[in-house]
Amino acid sequence: MGGGVEKSIPRGIRNNNPGNIKKNGVDWDGLSKEQTDNTFFQFDDPVYGIRALSKILLTYRHKHGLVNIWAIIARYAPPSENDTEAYKNFVKERTDLGMLEEIENTIEAYLPVVKAIILMENGEQPYDDETILKGMNLAWESYRK
Repeated sequence: MGGGVEKSIPRGIRNNNPGNIKKNGVDWDGLSKEQTDNTFFQFDDPVYGIRALSKILLTYRHKHGLVNIWAIIARYAPPSENDTEAYKNFVKERTDLGMLEEIENTIEAYLPVVKAIILMENGEQPYDDETILKGMNLAWESYRK
């Protein structure tokens, strides 16, 4: 396959970083040894990218008190880099949650939020629930420690 095919795969999917988490000095589990993307982290497996995204959402909840779509997306996708209002509405429409409705602190409640963020960030959501839940479970386990 030519290089053009590789480029057609969304950056977040290529990087196994479906949340498009920017490099910020965090030493995430599962980071690829070679970080060839100058802006976004690259992970060895999408499970680790999903774990990182989930840990960010858990940190928002437990450290910053951000428990609804409006607050989470306002921080995750700030207006300086995104159309934050469109992003909030996108996530709301795909989760059946109200914009200000508190998300339960369960993996099941956050699963549609994680899927919506992946879809918004990449224009596709190619992962099965098993893969997403594996990453989310790693985040929940590490957060409890």
